[in-house]
Amino acid sequence: MRTFFTSLWGKLAIGGVIVVVAAILPLLNIHIPGVLPGPTYTAGAMSMLAYAFLIAALALSYHLIFGVAGMLSFGHAMFFAAGAYGLAILLGLLAPSGMPPTVVFLISIVLTLVLALVLGGLVGALALRVTGISFAMVTLAFAQAANVLIRRNTGGLTGGEEGVRITTEVVPEFFVGVVNTRNLYWLALGILVLVYLACLWVERSRLGHVVAASRENELRVTVLGLRPYTVRLFVFIAAAVLGSVAGMGFMLLQSGATPRISTADFTLTLLVIVVLGGLGYRWGAIVGGIVYTILDQRLADLASAAWIHDLPDVLRIPLSEPLFILGMLFVLVVMFAPGGIVGLSHRITKRRGGKQDVAQPEALQDVEA
Repeated sequence: MRTFFTSLWGKLAIGGVIVVVAAILPLLNIHIPGVLPGPTYTAGAMSMLAYAFLIAALALSYHLIFGVAGMLSFGHAMFFAAGAYGLAILLGLLAPSGMPPTVVFLISIVLTLVLALVLGGLVGALALRVTGISFAMVTLAFAQAANVLIRRNTGGLTGGEEGVRITTEVVPEFFVGVVNTRNLYWLALGILVLVYLACLWVERSRLGHVVAASRENELRVTVLGLRPYTVRLFVFIAAAVLGSVAGMGFMLLQSGATPRISTADFTLTLLVIVVLGGLGYRWGAIVGGIVYTILDQRLADLASAAWIHDLPDVLRIPLSEPLFILGMLFVLVVMFAPGGIVGLSHRITKRRGGKQDVAQPEALQDVEA
């Protein structure tokens, strides 16, 4: 039984059960005080959970770049913004074309994916010419340039500092309005499942083994006659496209976006999420994304609680700042649980089973085989 649950099919079965439970949450009356703003069937709770799913999907796409390929990117939020802004701009441009709304909606989605693919290919082809901190700086430069273009309302399309709104007239009715929050919740859950399966396929493929091996020993992979640059570029583009899918879901959920989602700070948030959940673990990105989002949303309520204001200044001032609490949580995880939340649970499980952690270089053996 233990062997089944630790196998790929066992993990997928567990994941399937979790997805089913998540799918029926909007049909239940479950209230978790301090975590959800109301019962699970309410629009507020579903909207927050949907947003958490989308951030988890975005963190999963960043996991491909950072956790699998070992590339520290400071510009991944650019692809999330490309998905959100690209969909909104294309819907606005194609709406007056006279085509049926459903056709406009589908064409906009396809063109946005093409945009993300081209943008990912362009940025990746240039950034991957260098490695290490130089790679991080190149991605940061692209992200800053994209943020400047968005803030300056280039071509009158991005809305500048005020952001852009979606043209709801060409969006399917079941995705518009508060009354359809349940459908948007299921859409966000579907995007998370899609991104997870895509990441699983990439990691389990021969290409995924090669890029993981390149992270461990690039010279050895090159000697075997393989090209680390090519596989890294593929992973980079795949992560860009998946990040844009999460961005499109965000635009449909929020009905608008601001330049904040294209900043390097937002990418740093993804880095914190991946490390918090567990670097190198797919479930770590999901857990980290959901936990971080819920904390980010709910700590503001905690900070304004009456009992916080009654504390002495030495405690009241820091505890009234949500970012301080999140920062301290991150420091504690890094110090006492280097593998993140999921990594800690894995260590506890292996310790109970009498097993020892196995080093990552097994990817090299898979490539050589």
